[in-house]
Amino acid sequence: MTQQAQTSQRGRLVLAEIAEQPDVADRLVTAASAPGGELARVAAAVREAAPRMVLLTARGTSDHAALYAKYLVEVQLGLPAGLTSTSTLTVYGARPDLRGVLWVSVSQSGGSPDLVESTAAARRAGALTLAVTNHAASPLAQAAELHLDVLAGPELAVAATKSYTAQLLALWLLVQAWRGASLQPAAALPELLAKAVGEDDVDAVAARYRFVDRLVLTGRGFSYPTAREAALKLMETSYLSAMAFSAADLMHGPLAMVDADRPVVVVVPEGPGGQALVPVLDALHERGADVCAVAPSGLAPHATVRLALPSGMPEDLAPVVQIVPLQRLAAHMALARGLDPDSPRGLRKVTETR
Repeated sequence: MTQQAQTSQRGRLVLAEIAEQPDVADRLVTAASAPGGELARVAAAVREAAPRMVLLTARGTSDHAALYAKYLVEVQLGLPAGLTSTSTLTVYGARPDLRGVLWVSVSQSGGSPDLVESTAAARRAGALTLAVTNHAASPLAQAAELHLDVLAGPELAVAATKSYTAQLLALWLLVQAWRGASLQPAAALPELLAKAVGEDDVDAVAARYRFVDRLVLTGRGFSYPTAREAALKLMETSYLSAMAFSAADLMHGPLAMVDADRPVVVVVPEGPGGQALVPVLDALHERGADVCAVAPSGLAPHATVRLALPSGMPEDLAPVVQIVPLQRLAAHMALARGLDPDSPRGLRKVTETR
């Protein structure tokens, strides 16, 4: 293959998988509406168990989906939720009493040994275990009592994109079905995702930040997992130092390092989380920071540049769409740097840790 042909192939997989996300969302929403389907069975089993708390375990991109689920559980179900320290079970051999706990393992592949081992251990310790994967026949799905398939289809690029938004949506659907709420708000997602995939403002932002070595990303509440996932995507595809902070934590010290030479990407939703970001945006403006707002028009008026989002999205569902322009930004920044976002150096699709 010639050098020109190789260059033209870069990013082909990840960009194609980003573009598949409206169809993936449509599949999930359609499947969720089926009476007696997988979602209905899992939600019924969880309601019957009536867990007193939820523990979520995941790695990498899936960890950010688990963090999103933590917000959903605490805000919408009123239950305490936490992210597990998997090594306490797999490395240190701890055996806590997990009776009355719903243990949710989130994994694209369902093949990570530490997730499989810790889920099996949690089940032995009395937890009701649920695996949320893109592979129904995976070891993790077999280790758990319950399983939700995110229906993303084969994902070939190393950087996860469509499986991440599918995880977010599957977890949102689970929480709504568990609490007996309407799933109707999700019906708009395929169209909203299609708009996000088709926005043409990413190239200009990628060109602006092409030679940047360091970025700060921030959000609040439901948008915080989006900031973390975007930082991971930028690190693994463009090899830059991208640090994600909750906006509350950013104001507690890291703000001191922000200036005009270190761009800040702020994920601004409509709703309480966006309102909580106003003083942070004001502080960034006062410092002369170069701010990229991932936000609907009208929010973050002092931003230097913007990655536009549709308006009118419920804040709890917005993360499914928020990440799309940031996935595209990561891919286009990698391409602008002469890198291949499909296959970041030294990374594998399934990371085997214990």
